[in-house]
Amino acid sequence: MKASVGVLGSGSWGTALAIHLARSGHAVALWGRSAEMAARLRDAGEHSGCHPGVRFPDGLVPTADLEEACAASEAIVLSCPSHAVRALGELIRPMLGRDVLVVSTSKGIEQDTHLTMSGILEAVLPEHLTRVCVLSGPSFAREVARGLPTAVTAAAGQLSVAERLQRLFNGPMFRVYTSTDLVGVEIGGAVKNVIALAAGVSDGLGFGHNTRAALITRGLAEISRLAIHLGANPQTLYGLSCLGDLVLTCTGDLSRNRTVGLRLGKGERLEAIVASMNEVAEGVRNTASIRSLAHSAGIEMPITDQMFAVLYEGKDPSQAVVDLASRRLRPELD
Repeated sequence: MKASVGVLGSGSWGTALAIHLARSGHAVALWGRSAEMAARLRDAGEHSGCHPGVRFPDGLVPTADLEEACAASEAIVLSCPSHAVRALGELIRPMLGRDVLVVSTSKGIEQDTHLTMSGILEAVLPEHLTRVCVLSGPSFAREVARGLPTAVTAAAGQLSVAERLQRLFNGPMFRVYTSTDLVGVEIGGAVKNVIALAAGVSDGLGFGHNTRAALITRGLAEISRLAIHLGANPQTLYGLSCLGDLVLTCTGDLSRNRTVGLRLGKGERLEAIVASMNEVAEGVRNTASIRSLAHSAGIEMPITDQMFAVLYEGKDPSQAVVDLASRRLRPELD
């Protein structure tokens, strides 16, 4: 059965998901904060800034009216930067029907509370609304918009909710698997962005494939220590939402986080890099929140610590890599 869906966020990822859902036959309201932007998208029939040449399918309607996007929707997809999830959740709280599916596609950890995105939504939405879920995995927006084969994970605390999300998004070129491990899926999705920054720095410094492979592998160990401490299923960490997304984000040229790291490694200043970007590289902000979470939990995360020093303390990127390689010797599985 086809559904009515509100996608909140008309950036690259929200637009790509809206295109995919409409292509699958759903009626989609694509919400953006700017009435001018919504009108421009309607008139053009595409998002030329993010996905030039990809026409909006029938059934996709851009709007700047948040209540209109939420009112009749059976599912609400939040696709905004992680630091905006709480405010957007509070805005839509009075607009949601009782049985609506609330889907987070943002990846991050809230700075002050250390909550995941689903944790934030569960905190701000009505208590009776238990159908909060997460869509995550290795998926560049540009490739999803073009309809290239992609596989992701639908996660929720209840399997029935994850399966409902799976049915909503699954399509011939967009395969969706289910999980009930919200912790593993969300920690994997958040921390991989920090590791991608480090991989980009390494590439920018010209350190080669060996170094990148080491960072990805030790980054996975770092993610695993934190996620398992927080209650994740270890098997989740070798799935799409962690290892899959980690490999994609650390190696793909479309990765915003890797691009930021690459430019840092080549000597650019963080402020100039961020100012030049049209979209958010989540790893920059989340390096601080993930480091704070790890320290509060007593979990050692050396790559995250070094990236924090580069981003927020002015440490030379080449020295950060040297310091990582010079740490005390230890067993690999320690």
